[in-house]
Amino acid sequence: MARKRPVVQEVSYGLYERFEERGKALPKLRTFTTAVPPEVGQEFGYILKIKHGRGLKIAFEIDHPRVPGKDGQVMPPFRGEVFVRTNDFDFFLGDALWEPVESLLGPWTLTTRLDGRVVAKRTFDVAVPDRFVDWDDLPVQ
Repeated sequence: MARKRPVVQEVSYGLYERFEERGKALPKLRTFTTAVPPEVGQEFGYILKIKHGRGLKIAFEIDHPRVPGKDGQVMPPFRGEVFVRTNDFDFFLGDALWEPVESLLGPWTLTTRLDGRVVAKRTFDVAVPDRFVDWDDLPVQ
């Protein structure tokens, strides 16, 4: 019998409550957005639902702006791998901001590949609040 082709759906993206890596629960979405305020501990990213992918490899990458590491050198993009453990698998890819947040400003691109194929890619803008538009404060026309 032929293997079913995996189906990947982006469930949500934006700002999340704190993610506990060791726990089983995914973080709760606070708001859909790609604009990230530069606040220490601010969690952002996306959640994918992967069906029929058990045993396949997820490769992910978080490409951040020119963030300096502890040695002062620019850190390379963060990369990792996990395996899909069930046929109905939820996956969170995200990051949280740390001190000094001024060094973290700019575009952060999160990419997920399933067996080598890009299945999700989203860019988040970590920026000072005056670059954001508060849609609720705009006049109604």
